[in-house]
Amino acid sequence: MNSASEEPCLVTVGEVLATLAAPDPGPLALGAGLRLGIAGAESNVAVGISRLGGSATWIGRVSDDGFGELILRELRAEGVTAIAVRDPAPTSLLVKERRTSTRSRTRYYRTHTAGVRLSAQDIPEDIVAGAAVLHVTGITPALGEGPAQAVRRAVDIAAGAGVTVSLDINYRSLLWSEEDARRTLLPLLRRSDLVFAGPHEARLAVPGARDPQELARGIRDLGPSGAVIKLGEEGAYALVDDQEYRQPAVPVRVHDSVGAGDAFAAGYLAELLAGEGPEQRLRTAALLGAFAVSTTGDWEGLPRRSELGLLDHHDDIVR
Repeated sequence: MNSASEEPCLVTVGEVLATLAAPDPGPLALGAGLRLGIAGAESNVAVGISRLGGSATWIGRVSDDGFGELILRELRAEGVTAIAVRDPAPTSLLVKERRTSTRSRTRYYRTHTAGVRLSAQDIPEDIVAGAAVLHVTGITPALGEGPAQAVRRAVDIAAGAGVTVSLDINYRSLLWSEEDARRTLLPLLRRSDLVFAGPHEARLAVPGARDPQELARGIRDLGPSGAVIKLGEEGAYALVDDQEYRQPAVPVRVHDSVGAGDAFAAGYLAELLAGEGPEQRLRTAALLGAFAVSTTGDWEGLPRRSELGLLDHHDDIVR
């Protein structure tokens, strides 16, 4: 556990991919230019927390190729502590095609890559046990048995050390079936203190529940003391220590919705680390979600804490 003199830190475990994203609408088959970057659900959260002045550590495997060097350089430039096992396998790749101005398609290339070779042996016990929060997602366990074991190992360490465990269900149908996700994630959910989920994701754990209240109560009944149901343009509903909270979405023009859930979690967890209550956590979460959808990229548009007030202005130019 952190001593009183140490800054509370979030630790997260997962894969970071190299991304190739088409900046303009149209089919890739026509030879569209692609923008190189990096992305990963867990690293997105770490960057968001760091930009708000918090302390974040990311744990994973990184290729010794040029993309791997890019990943480490970007994370460290953002103030994230990167603890990475170097691996000769290539970096996983994510290709984003903007088929129209409102429709995007994503394709993953993850076979025999460094990130999917993550294992339980890669998890440093002292780093996880010394955290204030361990944040994991449902994406990493979907990558294979090794990554699933790594997440379970991290949760075991955190639970044993009294570290708050945060789980974003983050279901990806391209990675696994609902049945496989439910079987793997339910044991993790029962050991978590805080769970983030959209309505469809929450129903993996609470089948038959309909409205956000039922979903949050169902998750609470499985063990977590906090459940946050992300409702997109309708905001969010949270049940924390048996108290209900509602947060409206911050109105913005949607440009790119990718990364909005990670941004929301980052805002909430940054305020949790700062000792703020649920109302402020949800307010900052909604602000970060709004920044994410109104800018391009998974994490590039996330704000510094000094910028949070920008969305309170009604003018396009803040003078």
